[in-house]
Amino acid sequence: MSDEQMAHETKGVTVERLAALDLGPEIEGMAGRQLGMRMVTIEPGGVFGPLHDHIDSPGMVYILQGTITDHRNGVAKEYGPGVGWPEDKNTLHWLENRGTIPAVEVSVDLVKQP
Repeated sequence: MSDEQMAHETKGVTVERLAALDLGPEIEGMAGRQLGMRMVTIEPGGVFGPLHDHIDSPGMVYILQGTITDHRNGVAKEYGPGVGWPEDKNTLHWLENRGTIPAVEVSVDLVKQP
């Protein structure tokens, strides 16, 4: 069974919502959508899973501290501070912190309003 097929349950992760903007009044056709910003902390040994896509919630990630390993397409790629990545409709992945210090990222994404 490949990494993509395995279930990786979330553990050791905290998410803090930093800001949200209702896009309905801002842009025609965006009713029910928000532009959101979150700070995600993944503790050493933590996992942000399970395997998930971004088909209806594109975004960008920027690493502030630590190292995050992004698992996608059978490849594990490490990202450290000052680096980020896009999460587009083709993204299918899960994340983990293999390091010894908490990994902190800021995520900005387009989501359906809760």
